[in-house]
Amino acid sequence: MVRHIVMWNLRDRNDAPTLKTRLEALNGKIPGLIQVQVGIDFLHSRQSADLVLVADLESREALDIYQQHPEHQTVVPLVKVAAISRSVVDFEV
Repeated sequence: MVRHIVMWNLRDRNDAPTLKTRLEALNGKIPGLIQVQVGIDFLHSRQSADLVLVADLESREALDIYQQHPEHQTVVPLVKVAAISRSVVDFEV
């Protein structure tokens, strides 16, 4: 299993609930995607990211499929416009 974690800082934190809804809507739509969870930071510290996605996928191949899948690609432009920075980590569980 692969865990895919993405953290964003947003131009406007008020966009976080909409992005959360759109990202969580990917659950059940992409082959090999086991689960997507999205969290909104409540501390707002200097070290915090505003939004985090944690996705569990069946394999590295499933991660590749997820990243290229049309459902995922419809959300990517929304997040790119809203984000001012992005950090990613992918690892095997």
